[in-house]
Amino acid sequence: MPAFFRLALRMMLRDLRAGELHLLGLAILIAVASLTSVGFLADRVARGLDREANQLLGGDLLLRADHPWADEFTAEAQRRGLSSARTVLFTSMASTEEGAALAGVKAVDAGYPLRGAIRIAPGPNQPDAEAGRVPERGELWLDERLFAELGVQVGDLVGLGLVEFRVGAMISFEADRGANFFSVLPRALFNTADLDATGLLVEGSRATWRLHLAGSPAAVDDYERWARTRLGRGQAVETIANARPEVRAALDQAQRFLRLAALLAVILAAVAVGLSSRRFMQRHLDGCAVMRCLGAAQGQVLRLFISEFVIFASLAALAGAALGWLTQFALAAIVADVVATSLPAPSLLPLAHGLAVGLVLLVGFSLPQLLRLGRVPTLRVLRRELGAVEPVAGLAWGAGALALLAVIFWIAADLRLGAMVAGGFALALGLFALAARVLLGAAARLRAGSPAGGWRYGLAALARRMGGSVIQASALGIGLTALLLLTLIRADLLDNWRQSTPADAPNRFVINIQPHQADGVRALFGAAGLAEPDLQPMIRGRLSHINGAPIKVAEYTDDRSRRLAEREFNLSYGTRLPAGNSIVGGRWHGDEARPQFSIEEGLAQTFGIAVGDEVSFIVAGNAVSGEVSSVRRLEWDSMRVNFFFIGTPATLADHPASLITSFHLPPGEQAVITRLVNAFPNVTVIDIAAVLAQVQGMMEKLIVVVQFVFGFSLAAGLVVLYAALQATHDEREYELAMLRTLGARNHQVRHALLAEFLALGAVAGLLAGIGASAIGWVLAGQVFNISYVPALLPVLGAVLAGMLAVLGGGWLGVRGLLARPPLASLRAL
Repeated sequence: MPAFFRLALRMMLRDLRAGELHLLGLAILIAVASLTSVGFLADRVARGLDREANQLLGGDLLLRADHPWADEFTAEAQRRGLSSARTVLFTSMASTEEGAALAGVKAVDAGYPLRGAIRIAPGPNQPDAEAGRVPERGELWLDERLFAELGVQVGDLVGLGLVEFRVGAMISFEADRGANFFSVLPRALFNTADLDATGLLVEGSRATWRLHLAGSPAAVDDYERWARTRLGRGQAVETIANARPEVRAALDQAQRFLRLAALLAVILAAVAVGLSSRRFMQRHLDGCAVMRCLGAAQGQVLRLFISEFVIFASLAALAGAALGWLTQFALAAIVADVVATSLPAPSLLPLAHGLAVGLVLLVGFSLPQLLRLGRVPTLRVLRRELGAVEPVAGLAWGAGALALLAVIFWIAADLRLGAMVAGGFALALGLFALAARVLLGAAARLRAGSPAGGWRYGLAALARRMGGSVIQASALGIGLTALLLLTLIRADLLDNWRQSTPADAPNRFVINIQPHQADGVRALFGAAGLAEPDLQPMIRGRLSHINGAPIKVAEYTDDRSRRLAEREFNLSYGTRLPAGNSIVGGRWHGDEARPQFSIEEGLAQTFGIAVGDEVSFIVAGNAVSGEVSSVRRLEWDSMRVNFFFIGTPATLADHPASLITSFHLPPGEQAVITRLVNAFPNVTVIDIAAVLAQVQGMMEKLIVVVQFVFGFSLAAGLVVLYAALQATHDEREYELAMLRTLGARNHQVRHALLAEFLALGAVAGLLAGIGASAIGWVLAGQVFNISYVPALLPVLGAVLAGMLAVLGGGWLGVRGLLARPPLASLRAL
């Protein structure tokens, strides 16, 4: 080992024993751990999806449509030597004599799946095995949840539509199960040969028809090119590269949010690195001057300290990466149900990212401070006022800010997003710093009216160290704001959302009611003592033209617009304006005879449709056109049936339609659903409360992950607090020594420290409480469209948390000074 490297290592070990590097190491560790934990998790998910892409497709290629595929696609696959299998996905009620449950139904061909496997078991809690086949005609496979909800066993009968199936096995694993609304429901699987007999798919039914294909890579690629040239509206191709788009899209969004959340910890850690490096520099000025007197060249001194920091930062970054590695196992366990696939071990790429971030923080926030050590004059051994070089402090922090901007843009991986994040953080820090400066200044002025003693000295200390106090209050305030948004404010928003829904709001949807069944459904509701249902016609139609111009999906840039342009809409007609709808443009068409449509406000904005425009639809192969006579605003959270387009009866009444309704089912009346499904097997009843509970359960798991990551932000905020306190440690030690030399007693000194820490914590907590409440109010009004009045509890809780955090961290740093004799402190200084 070279002598120079050994000397740098000895200096690092000496400074580590002296406690000079603890905060620097802790800040780098937190920053690297927050990023690598998210990076390792995202890497595992991406590798898992790539590894099992074939299984996720049920083949090598998947064609998906909202209507049956033409026979030419199967014939062409056979001509090219490809294997094929068809599946149909839809929702329906599975029923027994005792009850009914909503199921995600899959009808499958022989040979499915072409890649991967289905595993089945004789029943719950029994060993499973690969099925090696699909259900026989008349046989039904259920997953464990349906076994439990229906209370059935193998051999029992379960009704789906007009057919009673025999339960043949329990599904324990399904390779190509997705992660959308359909897959949230419990699974029922049967043979496509029984599909027509069930009577479940009628005109207007919503289903997904899929064609799975498998074969040699060359043949699959050729077929994909052939198929893409023949795709129509509502048809799409999924390949290994884009398998499970709903999972990838959701996880891409979640990964981006989590990485941005981790950025908060990185930003706060960067401040802590800068503060701790500045204190390190100040405490080593004298030592550097002595080294210069003993013959050490300026460059040699600088290389020694840079080598020391590089070694230490590398070790701290490796420790942070190890912590991130361990953390991602907990995060992966939480999101396992969302991903619904086994996750492989992560690659080493996130480790490289973490080490790079650690070194960037070191270069950006420590190197400018270390450069000042190389310029220390030898005369400092006699005159300690020399060598402070404070005028370059702004340049040092500017270099750190540039390094931090580079990290933000690198992690964001998007120029616009990076600019928004950097600007947002800068604005938040600026506002918090300004508010902290005003509040701390006001607190300091309170000393004029406070009684003489320690409390007055403590408030006066805020004014003497205003810069450090503002940094402490701002950093801790932002960390507390993030946690408040994910805890108290989130709970308040959820409570307000729940309260915005009336107690008797509809909690069940009934779809696929045929027109000839309307009187029977009304009679059943009347016999059960329920209010007469409002049965509304529902017709499937695809928007084809606006003012004569055809809809071109490629012209729409954002994902939502593209999905709306590709999808089929549920259309309705009527003369009466539905409840929960209000006209915001034009006039309601009423019973006018000429073709007209009313459009929902948000959809009108998306497509740029205004009153007076003409819209055209393809309904059951026929063109239907009408003038837009009004624009409606809907109450989407009313749980009523809502439609994007409502036409006049003259426009749509002659086209095939099914009926839909929503109603409130009181607790304990589940038997009504059983009678309804038994009387009308083709109808589907959707339990909104149960579906929302399942979705909320998945969201709660993701929120736990986000809170976990924001926990690093809180830790980084506390490190900043402690670093800021340590940055003024020498000054505070001198002040306390002078106070005690001039006769101040221990209880007066303690009161001074308590006053300073409590005031600082109260300001930080107040900023966090007001900031989180303001952000929650904006989210409620602009994003969630619910009324929300910020509560006082989060603000009070934040003030209390801030006071306790500052008091605990501050007391930890100064507790030793109170027991130290004043003479010893003065000699040390």
